[in-house]
Amino acid sequence: MPGRFDQVLESDVIVVGSGIAGLSTALDLAPARVIVLTKGVPGGGSTAYAQGGIAAAVAKDDAPRTHAADTIAVGGGLNDPDAVNVLTVSAAGRVADLVNLGVSFDAESGGLLDLGREGGHSRRRVLHAGGDATGVELRRVLIAATKASDHVEIIDDTFAADVVVDGGCMAGITARRHEDRLLVAASAVVIATGGIGRLYSHTTNPPELTGDGLAMAARAGAVLADLEFVQFHPTALATGRDPMSLLTEALRGEGAVLRDDRGERFMVGEHADAELAPRDVVARAVWRRLAAGRRVYLDGIETLGDGFRERFPTVFDLCMQDGVDPRREMVPVAPAAHFHMGGIATGLDGRTSVPGLWAAGEVARTGVHGANRLASNSLLEGSVFGHRVAESIRESAPARISIAAATAAAVDPGPTPEPQPDIVESLRELMWDRVGLVRNRRGLAGALEEMGRLGDKLAQQPSEATNMLTVARLVARSALIRTESRGGHYRSDYPTSDGAWSQSIEVTV
Repeated sequence: MPGRFDQVLESDVIVVGSGIAGLSTALDLAPARVIVLTKGVPGGGSTAYAQGGIAAAVAKDDAPRTHAADTIAVGGGLNDPDAVNVLTVSAAGRVADLVNLGVSFDAESGGLLDLGREGGHSRRRVLHAGGDATGVELRRVLIAATKASDHVEIIDDTFAADVVVDGGCMAGITARRHEDRLLVAASAVVIATGGIGRLYSHTTNPPELTGDGLAMAARAGAVLADLEFVQFHPTALATGRDPMSLLTEALRGEGAVLRDDRGERFMVGEHADAELAPRDVVARAVWRRLAAGRRVYLDGIETLGDGFRERFPTVFDLCMQDGVDPRREMVPVAPAAHFHMGGIATGLDGRTSVPGLWAAGEVARTGVHGANRLASNSLLEGSVFGHRVAESIRESAPARISIAAATAAAVDPGPTPEPQPDIVESLRELMWDRVGLVRNRRGLAGALEEMGRLGDKLAQQPSEATNMLTVARLVARSALIRTESRGGHYRSDYPTSDGAWSQSIEVTV
């Protein structure tokens, strides 16, 4: 159609993102009509990259309260206990729902679930599929269920540009698909765009995770919280790939150890739980050795040996592709940006501060993770809170907005997917160097100044790079405000936790 948009669609609900949170929300919204917008292919994002598994207290020697205690112990005192309770109490039921949907979790010969243990967990409670292909299995089942549904339509290769607000309430989403400018009208919008790993030059996240959902929500006036808390996975395969291949924490749960190039198993002297210490502790220990000129390796030769390929087929193939045989040699590793504990502030039902806007999954700050995420709680969060968002939307029964009203409210088509690679690469290096594992006032202040200069170089038309820069500034600003060290946020000039900071930092733009 002529004018600002080439195509205008309407729906009851729009979901932006097609990982476990987005698809769980969409499936549970039946019979409401749902349009899912996804930046790449259906099931894109981080879900398929999740090797380790999904945590749930399903063993006889386990209980939701124990899972909750572990989650809070790792979270650095910033978890919302109510959110943690929702997550851990709901876990077994959501796992059962996934099994009913067709997910095949690995089982022992006697039929009992084969449960793994990862860092921070006091029990073996991590369910996995295909050894270390849990995310791939979840994606397979969720996409199949979505395609078989009558109420969900997925529009792929679509860059969600901005939310449309009419009188302070949601009216839809503007988007770009190839050369077309799209407007999708709906009074209920769910942002499920995942994390921000692409803001860093070293990351395990796929290229599409550029913080678009956070930037959209920020422009709409939504409250964001805990943005300074970024989790760096300690063991990414250090062979020069971008993104770096993840080496699941389950490897260490099954006995693999970290050694430096002198053969020293250094984590024994760092923490009582050695390699199974919380991720931020392990990541900084690895980082310190790399910064001192040492090299670091993951050694599974004795503990896994010839069983490596059968137990961890995904990791085995990734290593072999890069010329490393983990059965016979140690695997080079380094930390990489992996998960964002912060995000769009939501209640337990996924509602944001903007009427008609919900958020689910990694892009949301539910209060579950606090300052540091417990391993394998991410897939669980996407499933549990995606389901709760769907319940909340059904109960609120938002009235459908007219196409005419949405079109009138959409001032322009919004940012473009233009990547602007020179600016993006400069930003990613800046974030890694100054807003990474170890931060300080001088580095953060300098990073914000440099971001101002990068902003001056951006084209007048807002773009994906604009989204990245918006989010990067908010992360750096929050990190500068928090003058302490806690969880995934470490300040070398304030190396200890301070009780005065035992609350979240909320920001808006």
